[in-house]
Amino acid sequence: MASFFGSKDKAGGRGERVLRPSIGWGRLLERMGTQESLRILDIGPTSSSSINLITGLGHSIYLANLVEEAVKPEWRTPAVEEEGGGIDVERFLATHLNFSGRSFDVVTFWDTADYLPQALLQPVIDRIYEVMVPEGQMLAMFHLSSTGANSEFYRYHLTDKDAVEMQRTGNHPILQTYNNREIEKLFSAFKSFHFFLGKDNLREVLVTR
Repeated sequence: MASFFGSKDKAGGRGERVLRPSIGWGRLLERMGTQESLRILDIGPTSSSSINLITGLGHSIYLANLVEEAVKPEWRTPAVEEEGGGIDVERFLATHLNFSGRSFDVVTFWDTADYLPQALLQPVIDRIYEVMVPEGQMLAMFHLSSTGANSEFYRYHLTDKDAVEMQRTGNHPILQTYNNREIEKLFSAFKSFHFFLGKDNLREVLVTR
């Protein structure tokens, strides 16, 4: 389930941290340096260093690890005719994206979209839209292809510069990749978005509510 503030890393990662330049995170960091008491929603495996950085800047952080929760069998519904069953979307959202009236200024979505079942992805994005404040911003990443990264899943650690540290924390298959037009459709309810292409297999999108 989602948690607030001081969760700790439960398993020290399975790989070394690799520093990755991130224009999107740099933009969000600038905002955090000029505004006070922001609420941040970090979606992904818990990082105690990220928690310490955010709280040290005077902001609060809320955590939700959707990818590792989505693979659990408890969210599966019985088979419907020949479709092989589905996902109890409403119960998943109520369990993991119920913030008790809190709203958020910043969301770090990372590369969650590529690992979520399609039945969950748009409802998850729509729910995040609902809990973001006007002019709130979300950073999302998308793989250009599944080649070379089809089973590696990473924890992202925030830093005090325009870069993040990536640390392999497990194996989850990339379920789909998206082109720019498909990404724009996912975020069609938002006011604007900016794409940043990195030198690796990831593109960043900074979305404004």
